[in-house]
Amino acid sequence: MLAQMTDRTWLWLAAEFYLVGFLLGTWSLLRGGRPLNVAMYGLILAGYAMQVTGLYLRGLAVGGCPLGNTFELFQFTAWSAITLYLVIGVTYRSSLLGYFTACLSATLTLVSLLIPAWDATRRSDLFGGNAWIEFHAALALFSYGVFALLALTALMLLLRNHSLKHKHLGGWFSFLPSLFDLDLISVRLLACGTILLTASLAVGSVYWLQDLSRVGLPHLLTVLIWAGYTAALGLRLGGRLVATRFGRTCILLFAAALLSLGLLSHA
Repeated sequence: MLAQMTDRTWLWLAAEFYLVGFLLGTWSLLRGGRPLNVAMYGLILAGYAMQVTGLYLRGLAVGGCPLGNTFELFQFTAWSAITLYLVIGVTYRSSLLGYFTACLSATLTLVSLLIPAWDATRRSDLFGGNAWIEFHAALALFSYGVFALLALTALMLLLRNHSLKHKHLGGWFSFLPSLFDLDLISVRLLACGTILLTASLAVGSVYWLQDLSRVGLPHLLTVLIWAGYTAALGLRLGGRLVATRFGRTCILLFAAALLSLGLLSHA
């Protein structure tokens, strides 16, 4: 039975577990309670295991890291964000971070599965057997996963700032971490994602600079995304991008990164 399941079947199951986690958290919030952190973490972890299985089977089918079309790029980005959440989620003990992560992962995985055109063409041997180029691409996409989690903490920062400004301190607002904690987490995620993307570009540049004619739209888009996040990090560390402006900037940058994924796959 399990041996007959395709990669998309596993990915559908993962998306459903993420969705159940999000709906369970929503039900708990509507009842005025804290999101069920242990149950939600368990559902995300189960979905994650199924997504890893699906991506592994897809990797075997295409002969490398599955990054060959929009469907695979969205799935890999969702996987990256969840990987990071599973590592740091327990550390920060934020039930709402798990809730928003379940929402993000369900959205990214379900949208990619519900648009067949995104998976119409599977590219095999995409990186020509070059492990370094494959590492460069995977590292860049993993940094996008970090930026996805950053967008969630930025959203929580905006919500906390709104709750304090309008004195809405009860209800589910009471489950939000403090502004200090959210700002600290966001800055660390921004720095981590920027470092990973910088390392990815450094690896790729070793090959692309040998023949500039091979530098195309995918590389330029990635450089633009890197420049945006690098500028945001510099401005934040310099104290010129703080509070709501910092939160909105992180969300807008991730929206731009998501839009670039479609252009990257076509290119």
